[in-house]
Amino acid sequence: MLSTTGAEPFVPETTSLKTLSHAAEGCRGCPLWADATQTVFGEGSRTAQLVLVGEQPGDQEDRQGAPFVGPAGRVLWQCLAEAGIDRADVYVTNAVKHFKHTTRGKRRLHKKPNAAEIEACHPWVEAELRAVRARAVIALGATAARSLVGSNVAIAGSRGARFDLDGRPLWITYHPSAVLRADERAAEIRTAIVADLRTVAAWLGE
Repeated sequence: MLSTTGAEPFVPETTSLKTLSHAAEGCRGCPLWADATQTVFGEGSRTAQLVLVGEQPGDQEDRQGAPFVGPAGRVLWQCLAEAGIDRADVYVTNAVKHFKHTTRGKRRLHKKPNAAEIEACHPWVEAELRAVRARAVIALGATAARSLVGSNVAIAGSRGARFDLDGRPLWITYHPSAVLRADERAAEIRTAIVADLRTVAAWLGE
């Protein structure tokens, strides 16, 4: 029987990212692990100044075992560079650690995690935030925002606002995958992401 107990029983009491990542490989807190190639944990230094939380691993992330290594990741790293944020100062992770998808022929198509799956995986995000004492956090997209804020958030209406996340500032912006899906609005959304990242970079530089 597939577990739906949530990740909490699998999360060790530690601030070691290496230990947390190893423990996450065995997480069975929700059914998503069964169809995924592997757990995709966060990456970066525990001394990072900024934590970026996305939605979930994509096809390439699931295959390679690392976050933001696919097309959306390329957009993200380009936007960070444009905003003047050093990659070494960033810890990147996802609200959900397994790739949720449906198969169509040989293609594996992304499926949005539901509320129960986001909640089940949240203890891993909390553990990462305890381990990485970054000065600020950015939620990339609606799934990440829901994981961190605890309720559904409209991205367009939340951009520019600073939320409190257990004493740390939290900003919300679009997920870089939105640039890839947006067609005629792609340039507009990309510009918005860079602008939001620059806002955070300016705050970090104060």
